[in-house]
Amino acid sequence: MGPMSRRAFTLATVSALATGGCAATTTGAPRARPTDRGATGAPGARAATEMRGVWMATVENRDWPSRPGLSAAAQRAELTAHLDRAVRNRLNTVILQVRPTADALWPSPYEPWSQFLTGTQGRDPGWDPLGTAVREAHARGLQLHAWFNPYRIANHTDPGLLAASHPARTHPDWAVPYGGKLYYNPGLPAVRAFVQRAMLDAVARYPVDAVHFDDYFYPYPEDGQTFGDDDAYDRYGKAFPSRADWRRDNIDRLVREMAAGIRRVRPGTRFGVSPFGVWRNATTDPRGSATDAGAQTYDDLYADTRRWVREHWIDYVAPQLYWEIGATGADYTTLLDWWARVAEGTGTRLYIGEALYRAGAAGADGRPAAWQDPAELSRHLTLAARRPQVGGHLFFAAQDMAADPIGAMRRVVADHYARPASPPR
Repeated sequence: MGPMSRRAFTLATVSALATGGCAATTTGAPRARPTDRGATGAPGARAATEMRGVWMATVENRDWPSRPGLSAAAQRAELTAHLDRAVRNRLNTVILQVRPTADALWPSPYEPWSQFLTGTQGRDPGWDPLGTAVREAHARGLQLHAWFNPYRIANHTDPGLLAASHPARTHPDWAVPYGGKLYYNPGLPAVRAFVQRAMLDAVARYPVDAVHFDDYFYPYPEDGQTFGDDDAYDRYGKAFPSRADWRRDNIDRLVREMAAGIRRVRPGTRFGVSPFGVWRNATTDPRGSATDAGAQTYDDLYADTRRWVREHWIDYVAPQLYWEIGATGADYTTLLDWWARVAEGTGTRLYIGEALYRAGAAGADGRPAAWQDPAELSRHLTLAARRPQVGGHLFFAAQDMAADPIGAMRRVVADHYARPASPPR
């Protein structure tokens, strides 16, 4: 996941836990099933190949750069410090957010430079952050996954605050204000085609190891608000049984078409998605998890993440399991087992998204006491090591890894990352 990434780092969704496109596409040939496994089950004894990744969010300067307007040299220094820290922690992958709000961290011909670099959207920062990140990551033996947000335009609703050349200003009919933010309308085929062109430009320019989407497709629901896609639905959705089915088809098409585009533009580059951890509750759908979550990706974000895994539309899935072991409503172990069953035999690799940001954080928001225990995250990895479907972990996020207030990451490294591991390929 004030205006922050991942739905205020998914805290709003965590607190919401209840206690009690239009052209036909092809998915392409199935990929070979991976043979590497994530762990052996014994602390410190890990497989030679597994995912050990960290997210680096740029939206609102969450992780990097630390603030807008730094010099190019200072931004480079901060970037390489994060990469060096990943190496010291024996990680092997960095997931860098390169398109946080319909803007770019590379010289894109489609969208303006990100305001999170200079403080002014469209202003050239004087260097190529994505190109540098790929080069510096690879020089350190790290993979670089390019993290894109497909539809978020801005963390406000005023198009006049966007750069004059911004596509949302030249195509105002593409934009929908909702929940205090501005989004591209996923129901418009022209939008879906455009956002793919914008993202694939980076894939064509740079040897990124993967393309990465997070949990944002249609926005998380806001009480008393309606996402304004009536016109698009009237034009394109009437053949579907419901608006919800049409919306899910829009997102399915985005995922299938993006997968095909990546294969076309740079064969061998992988495609992964990091969804909110609950597909559906079992009380909604017997195929769902034994959870009681206030949000469900299938129903609320119109993202059928289970289908994407089962039908192998994506190369890897990294569900955000941002709860503690034994959590009421969404238990980490319950969700770990559910995702392992979903991924088994599909060829889609399973990595687990871990809430490093919760470890040691202030408890004013009602976070459970488990997150004050530096061993909580290490226990997550121990549990996952017993599930052969799990191929590794991703930690949210880079600045929390740098701060590590109670030593939770140090404990993970000591218990599980005693030796380096090659990244999955």
